[in-house]
Amino acid sequence: MAYLAPSEFVTKMVDAGESKIFMATRDTVIRAYMAGAILALAAVFAVTITQQTGIPILGAALFPVGFCMLYLLGFDLLTGVFVLAPLALLDRRPGVTWGGVLRNWGLVFLGNFLGALTVAFMMAFVFTFGFTAPADKVGEFIAHVGERRTLGYAAHGVGGWFTIFIRGMLCNWMVSTGVVGAMISTTVSGKVIAMWMPIMVFFYMTFEHSVVNMFLFPFGLMMGGNFSIGDYFFWNEIPTVLGNLVGGLAFTGLTLYTTHVRTAPKRTAVQGEARRLAA
Repeated sequence: MAYLAPSEFVTKMVDAGESKIFMATRDTVIRAYMAGAILALAAVFAVTITQQTGIPILGAALFPVGFCMLYLLGFDLLTGVFVLAPLALLDRRPGVTWGGVLRNWGLVFLGNFLGALTVAFMMAFVFTFGFTAPADKVGEFIAHVGERRTLGYAAHGVGGWFTIFIRGMLCNWMVSTGVVGAMISTTVSGKVIAMWMPIMVFFYMTFEHSVVNMFLFPFGLMMGGNFSIGDYFFWNEIPTVLGNLVGGLAFTGLTLYTTHVRTAPKRTAVQGEARRLAA
């Protein structure tokens, strides 16, 4: 596992953020679409395993296969660009502006949503034989998940909204660590191992991931979930997106950039001795 030092892979993070900001619109949307679709399929895979075995940790342990696939193929998730794109702005890369960052975020959100929605429709069609039969066990489970993670939070008012926000923060702390993990190693096996660990943590802890939710909630509505599109956006997607943004930047992007690129001056032996004597 060829390991890169933190100063090296954090520079790669900034380079990646700059590259994504200047990427063509077509390529940005296509890559985001495929990322949303693959992650949605991985979510169905993990939930199906959990329902069939009754062992949640098994579904969580296998869910990262989708995340690893999409990043090895060079596709983009909103949770990843939330962390990478602002670093290029912070590093004052030529031509990088807030407008470019926001454009990238908007296009990736659109692509992720369309990809996840496509898989939601396809899986709903498969599970109901073209909407001619009731939802199966997996479909019913996801429908109830949608109810619990919208109306269940709504029952707590402002406290419920901020609970989702914090769960979104915790989620992208782990997911963005997985994104960084792909840059820590130069080998496929090393990348996969580094990505796998934090993604398994986020999924098992049922933290709120904006792109996974782009599949879960539309699919839940198709399966007859007792909540509305408005419930989904206000009581889940919006606070989740905001939490993903804040958590990824605060716990991963800014901390790594600050301490490994904009490193503070080191203390000298003379300064250390002077402070010891003063104490």
